[in-house]
Amino acid sequence: MVDSVLETLLNEHDVARITGLSVASVRRWRLLRQGPKYVKIGAAVRYKPDDVAAWLETRPSGGGQQA
Repeated sequence: MVDSVLETLLNEHDVARITGLSVASVRRWRLLRQGPKYVKIGAAVRYKPDDVAAWLETRPSGGGQQA
């Protein structure tokens, strides 16, 4: 199980690509504690795909139909 988790960890560049935003935005979220949960491995920051998906689900969305 541990091997499968380690193989799927994302770096901040992966998260930026997934969200379509800049690496600077991902870093800012982390600094302000507003982004997805992350794991520190020494100086490296990694994200579990499930944590990124869960965080994206909590983001406001628009475009709903009005009555």
